[in-house]
Amino acid sequence: MTNAPQEPNSGTADGDTNAASSSESREQPDVRLNANSAAPQNAAPTQPLDRDYVWAPAATADAKRSKKVGMVAAFAVAALVGGVSGAGVTAFALSANQGNNSSSATSNSTPQNITVNDTSSVNNVTAVAAKAAPSVVTISVTGKSASGTGSGVVLSTDGYVLTNTHVVTLDGEIADPAVQVTTSDGRLFSASVVGTDPVADLAVIKLKDPTGLTPAEFGNSSKLNVGETAIAIGAPLGLNNTVTNGIVSALNRSISIASSAAPSTGDSSAPNSNSPFDLWQFGKGGPQGQSTTTAATISLPVIQTDAAINPGNSGGALLDSNARVIGINVAIASAGQTTTASQSGSIGVGFAIPANLAQRVANEIIKNGKATHGLLGASVQDVSSTSTSTVVGASIKEITSGGAADKGGLRSGDIVTTFNGAPITSSTDLTAQVRFLAAGSSTSLTYVRGGNASTANVTLGTLKQ
Repeated sequence: MTNAPQEPNSGTADGDTNAASSSESREQPDVRLNANSAAPQNAAPTQPLDRDYVWAPAATADAKRSKKVGMVAAFAVAALVGGVSGAGVTAFALSANQGNNSSSATSNSTPQNITVNDTSSVNNVTAVAAKAAPSVVTISVTGKSASGTGSGVVLSTDGYVLTNTHVVTLDGEIADPAVQVTTSDGRLFSASVVGTDPVADLAVIKLKDPTGLTPAEFGNSSKLNVGETAIAIGAPLGLNNTVTNGIVSALNRSISIASSAAPSTGDSSAPNSNSPFDLWQFGKGGPQGQSTTTAATISLPVIQTDAAINPGNSGGALLDSNARVIGINVAIASAGQTTTASQSGSIGVGFAIPANLAQRVANEIIKNGKATHGLLGASVQDVSSTSTSTVVGASIKEITSGGAADKGGLRSGDIVTTFNGAPITSSTDLTAQVRFLAAGSSTSLTYVRGGNASTANVTLGTLKQ
């Protein structure tokens, strides 16, 4: 993964129209929305101070299988791509034309759109699904060594679609994928990758010669409340147009997951054994050999939801009660460090990249081919249990001379407790919130020094990728 941003691995890191066709035509139902810590002995080597980083144990192959979610060490995080190969494709009744990368759209013989049999008893979830489903697509990705499916959200009528980087790189295995998109009504299009942003695990693809696309409507994720309705649409295990619902369980959550940056050229020499593609065993004969490479990690600010999302939901939409996209589904957690999230599936703890971050990154990729991210210019760590601090937060270990933190008046030992209005309880929180903002963004943060709280204004630098 030579293109991965060199953030070190860490469990507490620093600053995924009609029902099936029949011989009898059916009138379309009119479905409407309602109105209404010093560094430990085994710490990784210090990184150059032109990047934000934390002290952390060196990564191992097992570490990638058991990612930590914020402060909850018992949870493992996994990307939500549904791995398929051979029997897996046919077992889940994907299109017979799955491997056809023709530039022209062809009709799927068995389209599976949102089905409404009784329009007199529909609820809000039905209405949201009926409205938003045409804006969510299934993405099939094939490389020399692996293949898989994920989901995507339509951005424009001219064919731009938003998804996760780990979908189009097959969790960092390939750089030159063959991509095919299936719309909710069963039409097939070939597509190419416009750009990826491994730091936010987002990517944009573009359909070739698109027709009849319905762009999604995005909501303002900064206005969400815990407890609001959250509805997920995507293709878990390749099952198109799957709808689940729940609530927004938490906001300003942060997670660390392995980077899925593609290799610099071509396919990697061997499939990554810790990829979700090896966890769903569709006739693959068991996991590959163990990888000994050290994986970089990324810190993501996420929306937590209990709506059931599973491998294959990656890149799909998390929606509010008005069918607006509030997040892009990216990962799930599983109970226990020895069980991968992909093996256990949803336990009601899922994560989505906030819509505001997703839109910013997507717009930058479409305009420039890549996106930018903020840099605080400091190494940070969690407040240790032996600290005399009376507050939790991200403790500044070192400061880069001339960087944003330095210019803002921060010093080693300061504990950052809020950043850009978001509470900071760990180094992962701070890194995730810094990366949320574009390079050059100006914001404020609150820090504690000597027991006294102060506010600093900072203008972020540019993260090198």
